[in-house]
Amino acid sequence: ANDLPSVSVAASYNKKILKYIQPILSTDKFRVYTNIDVIGVEIGGAVKNIIAIASGISDGLGYGANTKASLITRGLYELTKFGIKLGANSITFSGVAGMGDLIATCISKNSRNRGVGERLAAGEKIDEIMGSMYMVAEGIKTTEAVYDISKKMNIEVPITECIYEIIYKDLSPLDSVNKLMKRKFKSEVEDLFK
Repeated sequence: ANDLPSVSVAASYNKKILKYIQPILSTDKFRVYTNIDVIGVEIGGAVKNIIAIASGISDGLGYGANTKASLITRGLYELTKFGIKLGANSITFSGVAGMGDLIATCISKNSRNRGVGERLAAGEKIDEIMGSMYMVAEGIKTTEAVYDISKKMNIEVPITECIYEIIYKDLSPLDSVNKLMKRKFKSEVEDLFK
């Protein structure tokens, strides 16, 4: 990325393949880590785009760093909870394929998904946004898929639910913030330990 130091994760169930490709893909400025948790790496790479849309909405509404940090943190929790239910290893989400990718996508000015969120916050409709984009913002379709799976599997994903309602049911971004802030009080992470 612009000849700057960067890292990524290669995932496979086959440790021999990972050991073989890691040095081939790595350079002096691009370090590849490996992970045998294919499900976790895939979920991290997909679900982070939903949280990036939410981060863009936060930016577009003019909220500050504390709000964004809280949103990313709760997004990581939501992503982790969803991933565990689908068979991922929770530790994957504290690494590059989870937290690392999530933070980068949520703060980057070049993030298509974060940009979608900013435009939604400005009042644009999803059809207008999609019609004007030359590249895909994966979070739009991922939101629908994660929402559907979460309903079928009874997984609580409040940020995803709000983004789904903004994209597919015309919930206003401000109303989504109010919905999140008025949720039932609970412990921060207790349902991970049930």
